[in-house]
Amino acid sequence: MKELKRIMLKLSGEALAKVGGGYNEEEIRSIASQVKVLHDQGTDIAIVIGGGNIWRGRTGVEIDRPKSDSIGMLATIMNCIYVSEFFRYAGMKTCVMTPFTCSTFTEVFSKDKANEYFEQGKVLFFAGGTGHPYFSTDMAMVLRAIEINADCILAAKSIDGVYDSDPATNPNAKKFDTLSIDEVVEKKLQVIDLAASILCMENRMPMRLFSLYEENSIIKSVGDDFNGTEITV
Repeated sequence: MKELKRIMLKLSGEALAKVGGGYNEEEIRSIASQVKVLHDQGTDIAIVIGGGNIWRGRTGVEIDRPKSDSIGMLATIMNCIYVSEFFRYAGMKTCVMTPFTCSTFTEVFSKDKANEYFEQGKVLFFAGGTGHPYFSTDMAMVLRAIEINADCILAAKSIDGVYDSDPATNPNAKKFDTLSIDEVVEKKLQVIDLAASILCMENRMPMRLFSLYEENSIIKSVGDDFNGTEITV
């Protein structure tokens, strides 16, 4: 694996949740401590966090899709502000950037400003999705990774990679060590949403998918002991 100088890390909102409600502070501290190791090695780090621990769309609710997606965008902002504080206490400087004005809570995203903050050694949180309905945080993750010229997307999941079938229901499910992004799109594998996969393919953005719950999995995701699925371009 080539050395990764700048990475985009994607965390699911569900990964931050605690059984019974609230945030899993122990898990967030673990994430912060692992990211600190990479940060201290000189890696530029951007982070996108989903909002699923707060809002999961229109299930059971009579609400317009754009309004539902707006709530989801706000959920990601809450998550990023919260998690960024753990990063600050771990000794990192952070900035939360959004695609729209959000009072003084965040800064509006621009590539030039993001690069300036990377030079200052800050960890950047890209919240608020793309700023538009009908686009997932997967799309926001890929879009921002391309805009900041990230070397790779690191997607922390609840399972340790991509399988040919659901390992929860099929004990013989086969895990892929590597897949091409063309295969992902052609077979419509649910690695990330299809539109985001196509954007990765068109812009030759590689990904690595791994389990967040493996010990030191974020640190391992940039090294030779990576234990997930690599999506090549």
